[in-house]
Amino acid sequence: MTIPDPDLRRTWLFGPGADRAAHPKMLDSGADALIVDLEDFTPPARRGEARSLLNDFVQECRRRQRLAAIRISVLETDGLLDLAAAMTARPDVVAYPMSDRAAQIHALDAAISHWETQLGLDQGSTEILPICETALGVIEVRTMAAASSRIRCALLGAEDLANDLCAERGADGLELDYARRRFILEARAAGIEPIDAPYTFSDVEGAVREATLSRRLGYRSKSLILPEHAKRLNDVFTPAVDEIAHALAIVSGFEGARNRGEDRALVNGLWVEVPTYRNACRLLERARRLGAYPSEP
Repeated sequence: MTIPDPDLRRTWLFGPGADRAAHPKMLDSGADALIVDLEDFTPPARRGEARSLLNDFVQECRRRQRLAAIRISVLETDGLLDLAAAMTARPDVVAYPMSDRAAQIHALDAAISHWETQLGLDQGSTEILPICETALGVIEVRTMAAASSRIRCALLGAEDLANDLCAERGADGLELDYARRRFILEARAAGIEPIDAPYTFSDVEGAVREATLSRRLGYRSKSLILPEHAKRLNDVFTPAVDEIAHALAIVSGFEGARNRGEDRALVNGLWVEVPTYRNACRLLERARRLGAYPSEP
């Protein structure tokens, strides 16, 4: 399959590694990227069982044109065993928990390179996804991104991050508000795609509300833990018909103004200057790449 660009991976769904019955639900969810989890979602006693299921899961992801990711444990615990099983399954992405320093990334990069050589895979073909679940992880995104060219995205944690902040978790997400904003600044400065933290409550409307806020901040991707939320969150991160129409009006109005020698244009009450025009062009291009707006205006 063709690996989708990072900004087109709208939803990243976590699921338990050892729960065979959960895998079809993940695959049927509509999420763009699937993260089978050998860490928190899999009790240590069942990690061997989870490892034995990886190959079938990754192959089914390939068949269904889904990005296949595997979250391993930290290398100091079961991570090396997890990585050996993961690389044999040949995932697109290896996700790494509690990422907060470049040394972790260097070690993981070297271990993945070893397995790519052993398995005859192209060097650098396996991505690393740092999962930033601590205060240090949030502020060290740029350092980690610079540690490996395998990193194209980074994911913001929720539960562990709230715990590290000594904050009580709430459905309104207030305790993660600053981290969410800081994280996207760090990731954009590093030139990688930020993935927002999962909404870890059961109501889909709350998930949509949080994703809508995330999109306003500039996020184009969000992680999740419930398969039934995936399609609604995909909709949030896909330009809607009215948004496309507004962007087209901005592009047309601004280009018309420039052709008349004017520096800006008034479109639906909004003074459009170069940054707004560029944002509108970006939205239209993203809509085309997602198949929401397939033709040229």
